[in-house]
Amino acid sequence: MSEPMTNFPAPDHDELPDDLRERIEEETERAGFTPNVFSAFGYKPSHFRAFFAYHDALVEDTTLEREEIEMIVVTVSGVNDCLYCVVAHGALVRIHAEAPRLADQLATNHRAADLGPYHREMLDFAVKLTETPEEVTREDLAQLRNVGFSEAEIWDIASVVAFYNLSNRMATVADLRPNEEFYELGR
Repeated sequence: MSEPMTNFPAPDHDELPDDLRERIEEETERAGFTPNVFSAFGYKPSHFRAFFAYHDALVEDTTLEREEIEMIVVTVSGVNDCLYCVVAHGALVRIHAEAPRLADQLATNHRAADLGPYHREMLDFAVKLTETPEEVTREDLAQLRNVGFSEAEIWDIASVVAFYNLSNRMATVADLRPNEEFYELGR
């Protein structure tokens, strides 16, 4: 197995605080391998706790479908050239959306993906918030409402976009490497 990240040393799991080790063991059991993001964020335990607490809130306390969250992640990560998140969350798009080609389409150009107007509007907004946040207006929010998103869902879309812009930048600076397993999942 290669190192989880190349620009910082990943800590030995045995040296991590108990709560981090427990969380990593739970994820390893669930996935069948340890996603490198868990090993990498162990570098700074207080950040690990905050990062995964917010991640969990984003996927658990929402009316967005899990596939929609993952579609946002892959689209934003593609815009940001984040290899780790495109590969890891691409696997999750393939699994949750049951669409083996969708992740590749979203990562390269969401406008060319097989999407209906509802999801296209969601992803257009995600890209605009990522690339040109200063240009986001009330009209953008109104357009999301017009296609059927609730106020709470719009908040959640923006939260996922913001979180993964942070995540993408950390993955880039750490040179976080995708696990080999992610490349094959859901294909």
